[in-house]
Formats: sequence, structure tokens, C-alpha cells
Amino acid sequence: PGSAARQDEAWLTAVATLRERYADVPLIQCGRSNGARVACRTALKAGARGVLALAFPLHPPSNPARSRAGELREAGVEVVVVNGDRDPFGVPDPADATEVCVLPGERHDLSRTPSAVGEVAAEWLGRWSGRS
Repeated sequence: PGSAARQDEAWLTAVATLRERYADVPLIQCGRSNGARVACRTALKAGARGVLALAFPLHPPSNPARSRAGELREAGVEVVVVNGDRDPFGVPDPADATEVCVLPGERHDLSRTPSAVGEVAAEWLGRWSGRS
């Protein structure tokens, strides 16, 4: 996917275009896997109010000691993580995010029970929209 700096720059460029068009709409960023990392790293610069991080890759499968938990802790906004308990990239500690929802039987692709992922996302997004 390229360097983190280039990914973040591209994300912020896309968000800036959307913000020009929809300036009055609150921004909630969402990403899956590497996209979740980008969403966390850019949240403050993008003016996001929160991040929904799906299958956040806590560490490379071959190097569990190389934690990326700092990206969650340093997002500067509310971060809700949805991970599977069988994710080879690891599961973030609940202390590293606003909320960590661990779905049983799910791996990194979160494809076993997509409706469960949707339910977590809908409940959290509903709080932002006042519909929960």
C-alpha cells in the first residue's frame, strides 16, 4: 500500500474534497485492516469525530512484538474497534481504544458473520446520529 505518509496524504486529500462539499456533516472515519490504521492516524487532521476500525491489525502475524497500539491510543478521537478472536494480526487491548468488540470465531476478514459486524457498527453510529 505504500508508505504511511503517502497513504495518509492521499486519505486527507480525499477527505478535504468531501469536506468542501459536505462541510456541515460530522465526519466519522472508517477503515478495515490497513485502512483502519490510516483512519486512526489521520482522524485529528481530517477533523473526524470518531473512527470505526474494522479488523485493526495490531501487529504483523510474524512479529507479535511489533505493536501498532499507539495508532489507536493517539487517534485523539473516540475509536471503536471490531476484531475477530481468531485474527492472526492480534486483538487490541480494550485500554487502547474507546471500545473493543471481539467477535467469536471471526478471523481477519470478518466474513463469518458479517451481520454481527454490521450490528456493532450500526449501534455505535446510531449514537452519533441520535438514533440508538
